[in-house]
Amino acid sequence: MMKQYFKDLDGEKACGIYNMVVNCVERPLLEVVMNHAQGNQTRAAELLGINRNTLRKKLQEHGID
Repeated sequence: MMKQYFKDLDGEKACGIYNMVVNCVERPLLEVVMNHAQGNQTRAAELLGINRNTLRKKLQEHGID
């Protein structure tokens, strides 16, 4: 994915790489972890190593219930 991104730049300046990668992987990661935790946000937050409130915010940002 990253190699293709740099090829597609065709000499243009790279920017926003971090946000691009996060946007590509965060939603699928949240979905898999929430499924594994059977919808338990506390357990999912523990698995991810983040605060439960942070998880809730990310779930809302991605429209995941």
